[in-house]
Amino acid sequence: MDWRVLVVLLPVLLAAGWAVRNILPYAVKQVQKLLQKAKAA
Repeated sequence: MDWRVLVVLLPVLLAAGWAVRNILPYAVKQVQKLLQKAKAA
């Protein structure tokens, strides 16, 4: 693999990982709430 591909992809992957790390707890809470509502109905 060409090193230039890594230079281009690395910042994109870092940004995506940072976003997922910040969003994941809220997404998990929302899914759990949705599942609880579905179970209660």
